[in-house]
Amino acid sequence: MMSKQLELLNRITYNPQQCGGKPCIRGMRIRVTDILEMLALNVELSEILEDFPDLEPEDIQACLLLAAQRTNIPKIIA
Repeated sequence: MMSKQLELLNRITYNPQQCGGKPCIRGMRIRVTDILEMLALNVELSEILEDFPDLEPEDIQACLLLAAQRTNIPKIIA
């Protein structure tokens, strides 16, 4: 399972010269946050893929995985 996660996360790129260094998909100017916002607004996957013909379904999975990992914040109980 870890290799699949790594494979997906490798689709997310960071470039300080592009989109203000925000995470993007495979070096394109498609920000992870743009895809996540569309998903949150209930935009269908097929519509997202149609609007962004260079995207692949795995790119959307990668966005979701990145979001899941970033919100998995350990809780410290004192």
